[in-house]
Amino acid sequence: MLGTSALAAEGGGFVEDTRWRVLQRSVYENRSYLHGDRSNGGRNAVLPKARRSDHAQEWGYGVMGTLASGFTPGWIGFGVDAHVSLARSLDGDDFRVGKIRMLPVDGAGFAQDGIARGGVTLKARISATVLTVGEQRVRTPVFSSSDTRLLPETMRGWLLTSREFDTFTLQAGRFTGSTDRHARGTNHPLIVNYLDPKSPRGDVFDFAGGTWKGTPSLSLTAYVARLKDTWATGYLGAHYTAVLEDKRALSFDLHVYRSKDTGRALAGPVDTTTASLMATYAHGPHRVGLGWQKVAGDTPFDYVTRGAVWLGNAAQLSDFNAPHEQSWQLRYEVDAARWGAPGLSLGAAYIRGSGIDGSRVPARGGYAWLGYGQGGRHWERDLWLRYTVPQGRAKGLAFLLRYGEHRNNRAQAELNTRQIRVALEYPIGSD
Repeated sequence: MLGTSALAAEGGGFVEDTRWRVLQRSVYENRSYLHGDRSNGGRNAVLPKARRSDHAQEWGYGVMGTLASGFTPGWIGFGVDAHVSLARSLDGDDFRVGKIRMLPVDGAGFAQDGIARGGVTLKARISATVLTVGEQRVRTPVFSSSDTRLLPETMRGWLLTSREFDTFTLQAGRFTGSTDRHARGTNHPLIVNYLDPKSPRGDVFDFAGGTWKGTPSLSLTAYVARLKDTWATGYLGAHYTAVLEDKRALSFDLHVYRSKDTGRALAGPVDTTTASLMATYAHGPHRVGLGWQKVAGDTPFDYVTRGAVWLGNAAQLSDFNAPHEQSWQLRYEVDAARWGAPGLSLGAAYIRGSGIDGSRVPARGGYAWLGYGQGGRHWERDLWLRYTVPQGRAKGLAFLLRYGEHRNNRAQAELNTRQIRVALEYPIGSD
C-alpha cells in the first residue's frame, strides 16, 4: 500500500505549513570523583594527576530555536529549515568543567562563558520522499544526534528519507562533520567516541537502511554504515510486544552491531560483534526490565556521533562496551498517573559488567590508549524522576532529576564517580 504521498501532495504550502519552536533549558550537573580518580577536563588536563580536581560542577542555560518551512507546490516541492542555539554559563570554572560537555573550553583548558551557533538545511520533496542537505539532526541506530546535555548535537551532510509505503521507512545519508553538544561553532570533524583523539580516522560517514513495521506488535530494522578507511558496521534490530490480559504486556528489544575494519584500517584491526536483549514486563503503571549485553571482540564497541548507541545497557555513566564484556541490567519504572499524579514517572536501574579483557587490544591501533586490563568489572546504578506538566498554561514544562553512581576495578577504563543532574525545560511554538 502506498504511504503518505497523497497526503504530502495536499500540504498547505511553503508559508502555510511553516512551524516554529523555542525550547528553553537549564541543566545543573554535579560530579564527584571517588577512590583517587580525578577530573581530566578543563585546566585539569594540563596538571599532574595528584593536583587535579576530584569534583566537577556546571550549571548552564540554553535556548534552542527552530524554524521549519512547508514545501512549495508542484511535483517537486522545496523548503528550508533553520535553527539557532544559544547558551550561557551560570556556574562553573576552569577546574570544575569535568567531562560533562555542557559548555566548551579553549585549547588551553579555560572555560568559555557561552555558545552561539546555528545552521540551515535545504530540503526537497517528491511524493513522500524528502532530501535534506545541510546542518541537521538525525536519528538512526548507526548515526544519531544526542540531546542529553544543554544543547543538542547536529551533523553536516545530506539525508534521504522515503515513506512511500505504509510499512517501510527507508533512509540513506552521507555526513562529513558533526557539531558536539558543547561546541561553539559548526565546522568540526566527525566525532568518534572511543577512538584515540590522536589517531587518524576517516572523514566521511555513509549509511543506508530502514525499518519495517508490518504489524502493531512487531518492527524490524536493518542498516549498513561505513566510516571511510576506518571501520564498517552492520546493524539489526527488532522490537516485539505481546499484549496479555488484565493490562499486562511483555516486550522484547534486540540490537546487534557487527563492526569490521575497512579500507586503510586507520584505527587498526577491528572485528567486533555486540548484542543486547532487553525483556520488559508491564502491568498497569509498572514496568520491570531484565537486560543482557555482550561484546565479542578485542576492541570496544565504538560509534560515530554521541547518540548512535542503541544498546540496552548503554546507561548514564557507561556504555558497558569494553572488549569481551558481558553485562546484565535490572530496571524498574512506574507511571504515577494512577495515583493522581499525571505526568510524573520514576525509575531505577542497576547494571553490572564483567569479563573485560583488554590484553589483546592491538598495540598500534586506535584503542590501546583506553588502558583496559584483564578481569575488568564494574557496576552502575541510576535513579531518576521526571515530571511534565500535562495541561494548562505551563503545559510541556518538564523537570528531570537523575542520580547515578559508577564503580570499577583497575582493569576497567572508566572512572569511579557519583553524579547528580537536574534539568528544567519549557517549550513554546506553533507545532
